Amino acid sequence: MIVNEDRPGLREKIGYGFGDFASSMFWKLFSVYLLIFYTDVFGMAAAAAGTMFLVVRIWDAVTDPIVGIIADRTNTRWGKFRPYIAFGAIPFGLVGVLTFTTPDWSMEYKVLYAYVTYSLMMVAYTLVNVPYGSLLGVMSSHSEDRTTLASFRMVFAFAGGMVSLAMVEPLLAYFSTLGATEPNMQSGWMYTVMVYGLLCAILFYFTFAWTKERVQPPKEQKNSLKADLKNLAKNKHWFILLGAALSTLIFNSIRDGAAIYYIKYYLTVDSVDIFGVSFSLIATYLVLGQAANLAGVMLAKPVSSFLGKKNTFMYAMFLAAILSVSVFYYTETQVWLIIISQVLISICAGIIFPLLWAMYADTADYSEYTTGRRSTGLIFSSASFAQKMGWTLGGAMTGWTLAIYGYEANAEQTETAKEGIRMMVSYLPAAGALLSGVFIYFYNLTDGVIEDINQKLRKGITLKSDN
Repeated sequence: MIVNEDRPGLREKIGYGFGDFASSMFWKLFSVYLLIFYTDVFGMAAAAAGTMFLVVRIWDAVTDPIVGIIADRTNTRWGKFRPYIAFGAIPFGLVGVLTFTTPDWSMEYKVLYAYVTYSLMMVAYTLVNVPYGSLLGVMSSHSEDRTTLASFRMVFAFAGGMVSLAMVEPLLAYFSTLGATEPNMQSGWMYTVMVYGLLCAILFYFTFAWTKERVQPPKEQKNSLKADLKNLAKNKHWFILLGAALSTLIFNSIRDGAAIYYIKYYLTVDSVDIFGVSFSLIATYLVLGQAANLAGVMLAKPVSSFLGKKNTFMYAMFLAAILSVSVFYYTETQVWLIIISQVLISICAGIIFPLLWAMYADTADYSEYTTGRRSTGLIFSSASFAQKMGWTLGGAMTGWTLAIYGYEANAEQTETAKEGIRMMVSYLPAAGALLSGVFIYFYNLTDGVIEDINQKLRKGITLKSDN
C-alpha cells in the first residue's frame, strides 16, 4: 500500500465523527420508531410492515457490496470515498422526510408508497454510509489510529442517537399541534424529520471537508473484480466478522424495535421521577440507553488495550446475552430494574462497535498482506451488508412476532401479546448476542499480529512478494 505518513489530528477525528452523528440520528429513528410509525401512525398491519422490512432490506443489503466495489474503483481529486459523502448528503435528508410522510391515499397505494420511499431511503443510506465506513480504512495505516478513529466514530454515533431520541418527543409534541386544535401525528412526524434531515446534511458536509484519504492501493494493482471477490472468499476473518456483525445487529435491532411496544403496552407507568423531577419513561429508557452506549464506546479502547479487541468483544456479548434473558422475568412494575438492565446491556453493546470497525480495517490489511491486493471498499461494504441484514432480520422478526402473538395497534394487549413483546426484549436479542460472541471466539487477528502485518506492508512486503 502507498501511505501518506501524516496522521489524523483532532479536527479530522471530529469531522469523521460528525458523519456517524448524522447517520445515527436517522438510524435510531428507523430502529426505534419506524415500525411503530408504520403500525400506529401510517396504518399498516404489523405483519405487512414486517414483510416490507424483509423485502426492502434484503435488496438494500445486496446493494452494499455493489457500492463498495464501485467506490474502490472511484478516482477523483477528493479521493475514492469522500465524494459520495458530499454529494449524497442532501438526497439522504430529503428521502428521509418522504419516508416519514403519510399520503392521504387508500391503504393499497399507501403500502406501495411505503415500499418505494423506504427503498429509496435505504439506497441513499447505502450511497453515503458504505463509503463513509470505508473511509476509516484509508485515513491511517496505523492500528492505533484506527481504533481511535473508530472510537470517535462510535462516540459521535451514540451521541447522535442520544440527541435524536431526546428530540423526538418534544419535536413531535410541537409539530403535531402546530396550527391544529388536535394533535396530528402524521404531520408531526413529517416536520420532525425535516429538522433531522437538515442537520444531517450539514454534518455530512463537515465530514467531507475535514477528512483526508492517506492509504492508496499499490501502484501496480489493476482493477479486477474477479480477483477481489476471489481474495475476499479466502479471507476467513472477514467471514467471522460478517457473522458476528450480523448477529450483533439482530440483537440490537430486535431490542430497539420492541422498546416502544414494551414500554407502551407492557409497563404500567409512563413516567419516572429523578431527583424530584418527572420524566417520560420512553425518553428516559431510550436516552439512558444511548448514554450507556456512549459510555461503552469510551471504555472500548482502555478495556481492549488490557484484554485485546477479541476478548473484549466476546465477553461483552456473552454478558449482554445473560442480562437480556433476565429482562423476561421482570414484572411490569419493576421499572428501575428494567432501566438498570437497559443501561448495563447498552454498555455491553456500545463497547463492541468501535472494535468491530477497527477489526474490519485490520482484515483489509490482512487481505493485502496475503494477496498483494487492497479492496477496502469491498471489505467495508460487507460491514454495511451485515448491518443491513441484521437489521433486516431483526426488523422482520419483530413485526412477525407481534403478529404471531396477536398484537393490535392502539388497543389493550392480551396476555399472549404481552408475552411476545417480553420475548422481543429478552430471549430473542439474547440469542443474537450469544451467537455474536461465539463467532468472535474463532477470530485470530490479534493486535500484535496486525501490528506486524502493518510494519511489513509499510516496507512493501507481502506474502505474495515473498513468494
